[in-house]
Amino acid sequence: MSSKSPITPLHDRVIIKPAPAEEKTAGGIIIPDTAKEKPQRGTVIAAGPGKKDEPVIVKKGDTVLYGKYSGTEIRIDGQDMLILRESDILAIV
Repeated sequence: MSSKSPITPLHDRVIIKPAPAEEKTAGGIIIPDTAKEKPQRGTVIAAGPGKKDEPVIVKKGDTVLYGKYSGTEIRIDGQDMLILRESDILAIV
């Protein structure tokens, strides 16, 4: 993906590239595709300017944790991304 995102999120929205799902467990057991969990960690690709009195805290390149069913899945340049509100982000790692 290019250094500049082709989409600019508005207000307090953030675009996140989800981390790949785990391939094996800590014990070495390979997880089949049907049993893989949806990732809850990702990297911020772009962030909006924020609301009138609340600037966005996260910035491009931050690794964040977000809720399991948060946001909307979108496809940008052939890659799966997630767009969500900053309030849906639980922590910066």
